Amino acid sequence: MIGVVADDITGANDIGIMFAKSNYVTHVYPFEPGAAFRAQGGPDVVILDTDSRFDSAKTAYDKAYAATRQLADSGCTFFYNKTCSVFRGNVGAEFDAMLDALGESFMIVVLGFPKNGRTTVDGIHYVHGRKLEESEFRHDPVHPMRRSDLVGILQAQTRRSVERIGRETVERGAEALREAIAARKANGPGGYLLLDVTDQAALAAIAEAVRGERVVGGSSALAEELALAWGAKPAGEASRLPLAKRDGVGILCAAGSLMPQTAAQIAELKRTGVAGFELDTMRLLDEASREAEIGRLTAELSAVLEQGRNALYHSSNEAERVARTKEAGARAGLTNTDVSRLVSGAIAEIAARVLERTGENRLLVAGGDTSAAVCARLGVKGMRVWKEIESGLPSCVSLSDRPVLLVLKSGSFGKPDFFVRALEHLKTQ
Repeated sequence: MIGVVADDITGANDIGIMFAKSNYVTHVYPFEPGAAFRAQGGPDVVILDTDSRFDSAKTAYDKAYAATRQLADSGCTFFYNKTCSVFRGNVGAEFDAMLDALGESFMIVVLGFPKNGRTTVDGIHYVHGRKLEESEFRHDPVHPMRRSDLVGILQAQTRRSVERIGRETVERGAEALREAIAARKANGPGGYLLLDVTDQAALAAIAEAVRGERVVGGSSALAEELALAWGAKPAGEASRLPLAKRDGVGILCAAGSLMPQTAAQIAELKRTGVAGFELDTMRLLDEASREAEIGRLTAELSAVLEQGRNALYHSSNEAERVARTKEAGARAGLTNTDVSRLVSGAIAEIAARVLERTGENRLLVAGGDTSAAVCARLGVKGMRVWKEIESGLPSCVSLSDRPVLLVLKSGSFGKPDFFVRALEHLKTQ
């Protein structure tokens, strides 16, 4: 069994589909500290979501350590620490935690994800051809990325050594790379070895070279090639969806991400004629006005869905409104993270009330923190990764008495028409 620790829910689904599309039965569960863990139904891949990207480094370490131990105790023999594809979060602490929990000293780290525009060249990470420090992630409200050298980013977060192997060795193929890794192991005290990734062929070579390793870390992209290197499984009982779409009710789309990719997807969905509503984030800072705003949107969205039409709602994404909300939150003693979670919580509450009122069992959510809040509010205790809509963006079926078909989208992933295609996917499954 393959064990994965992921630091947010959309990342968990992202890596899950990399295995699932090779017919590995893949389950995602929220990590629960101190709770006894046992996967349902004997999956091939178990992913524990620690929801730790916004935690302190110490808390993130503790969660990743305990999650790794749960996976090891459940019988996992290969381990993957899934991070953000641009190293946001507590990367060093969580890598250290996995190695410490397993009694290991060495980890291969691969951050490149060419299908989603992430490449690593000579140790410098690029997002759609721009250095990480010059990309939209420079302005991330919680984890602004102000440098692009991956060795430097990781080394600042760990006492273990961090080294890299460049593209010249990777491009020579799997055998040359395997020899270079073995030499590094023989000559070093352990630590982390970052590998350049320029294209999908590089990922395939890396997967072949590291298929015998016990621990790897980084973005989800390597998992796709690892599954192929190990061998795709025959299609089994996974081919039939366990819930039917409710007739005559539209599908709800909720967006809480501030990333430009999500903004473009919102604009494209509105352009197709889908009804769009904006959550007034300023009204969330006062309890009375918060409840009124949630009630307003619940009623308006439910009315549209009950007419058989799809509907979208999203948080304020204009820079001026976002800045004003943060400033008002600061005056109330709230951090940016507090404000972000307040917004995500409101979006989640609206989604839960609308689904309860309309009986709909399909839902599209954009934004990692928003997706986590929605799943928590809906009481989702596990999901089976279902089908890929776009690279790294799958649908999932909740493992519950009343299943829900979910699409949980990372804010920075997806083409401009992703919402359009995701709604069509949810309608036809």
